[in-house]
Amino acid sequence: MSEHVRVLFSEEQVRERIAEMGQQISRDYEGKQIHVICALKGGVMFMCDLAKCITVPLTMDFMSVSSYGSGTTSSGIVKIVKDLDESIEGKDVLVVEDIVDTGRTLSHLLGMLQQRNPKSLQLCTLLDKPSGRVVEGIEVAYSGFVIPDCFVVGYGLDYDQRYRNLPFVGILSFED
Repeated sequence: MSEHVRVLFSEEQVRERIAEMGQQISRDYEGKQIHVICALKGGVMFMCDLAKCITVPLTMDFMSVSSYGSGTTSSGIVKIVKDLDESIEGKDVLVVEDIVDTGRTLSHLLGMLQQRNPKSLQLCTLLDKPSGRVVEGIEVAYSGFVIPDCFVVGYGLDYDQRYRNLPFVGILSFED
């Protein structure tokens, strides 16, 4: 079986959309400082490029949670691999994700972060797949692209730790 990646969003489309998102976030947080939390590993490329497009002061932290393992579907079991390095109490927090799919991981993560008493807590994602939701109530404040029900790779997203380095977002398919 061979794998094939077809471009869904080009490098230029991704770059332009991230710049637009950065401008909107900067307007929405004018006069404030944002504490950006990146969900590793997939979100790191997106967060770094997004941070360069945000003009208000920001600080960064990283958290690693997983529900996929080495497959293409969520296992439903959320595991915290790396917790935050500093407190978010009283801060305006923006969680940056690569993709919002089933919502299981994010529901768990956002619930846990809310218990840490941030001043505000918002979600920003590069890719939003509403058709994949199994958990209700996930509110995405900033969404780069809404995607169909497909498995995507590139620009930080992976299949079994591969394809993260592609400069575009592509659909992964398998052929015999």
